[in-house]
Amino acid sequence: MDRGGQHASIGSPLIQISEQDALKVDIDTQKNNGGRVAERREIFEEVKKQLWLAGPLIFVGLLNFCIQIISVMFVGHLGELPLSGASMATSFATVTGISLLLGMACALDTLCGQSYGAKQHRMLGVHTQRAMLVLMIVSVPVAIIWANTRSILIFLGQDPEISEEAGKYAQLLIPSLFAFGLIQCLNRFLQTQNIVFPMVFSSAATTLLHLIVCWVMVYKAGLGSGGAAIANSISYWVNVLLLTLLEMWLFEMMVLLSGLLPNPKLETSVLSICLNTASTVWMIPSGFSEAVSIRVSNELGAGNPWAARLAVHVVLVMAIIEGTLVGTVMILIRNVWGYAYSNELEVVEYVAKMLPFLAASNFLDGIQQGKLQTESMSQ
Repeated sequence: MDRGGQHASIGSPLIQISEQDALKVDIDTQKNNGGRVAERREIFEEVKKQLWLAGPLIFVGLLNFCIQIISVMFVGHLGELPLSGASMATSFATVTGISLLLGMACALDTLCGQSYGAKQHRMLGVHTQRAMLVLMIVSVPVAIIWANTRSILIFLGQDPEISEEAGKYAQLLIPSLFAFGLIQCLNRFLQTQNIVFPMVFSSAATTLLHLIVCWVMVYKAGLGSGGAAIANSISYWVNVLLLTLLEMWLFEMMVLLSGLLPNPKLETSVLSICLNTASTVWMIPSGFSEAVSIRVSNELGAGNPWAARLAVHVVLVMAIIEGTLVGTVMILIRNVWGYAYSNELEVVEYVAKMLPFLAASNFLDGIQQGKLQTESMSQ
């Protein structure tokens, strides 16, 4: 290969661009490394871009996760056993299916993000359609596992009563599994193009509808905890129609293990409330993480490695600020938060003791995500 070919190969971004564009990238990179005034301006612009992305993404993540939380809240007021069963089923579903689909869908953040940054718009649709097909195929064996939840939990040594209740709940969650995979693909197709507000509208409308559907199914139709599971499936498919979500897995495993403790109903209920709370506040650093992932993939796709590195350092600072604010709020509401899930004083007091630990965990988790992004960029 001649010298010119070697230079083009070394200077190429992850997605191939023309020599004229590559020359423009080199010039832009030299300007970006200019002086402190230009650097401050670019930092300010990067903060604005990430907040503009992260804000709606956090909101969407919270709204989507609220569907599960609302269902558990409604079931929790039916009694300890229904709450334990629904919590166990939700955790089992997250371990065996939801986290799997969520992780696989995250590949679109990179693939679609780089395609959009390189202005290869056709590939956005190709990547998304392939991801939808793959996630639907993967959902079939997961659905079979969910259908046998009761037997699996009993085999793992869980309480028979809780296992029976969890088995019925998980079976009714099966239709929501396929909808969840489609939602994740559609969300990433939009967010990698910086189109976030349609997602906010869709998620908000779905969550409001879920409140009504869940109330009707659980109380008016007399379906009990099963009605909450059916409401989940309805709401997820409504969200799909309106649009045409190793750490989470480890978290949810704790709920399964809690069923082996001396007082499984209390321990499972409290741990489920704590993990739901932790997952809810985790959506905030997760939103920042998705925002910086999009920003980095966009800039790398456009051939701007310096801007990608800047994005990572900016999100680390924002993660520290977010962790401090959210942790403070969690500590202040620790004595009343349990009442949202249960009227049992024993449960409320137990939750109050756990929230300070969750606040510290969320703070460290936000910093860890930013640090991992920084290390990956430095490599």
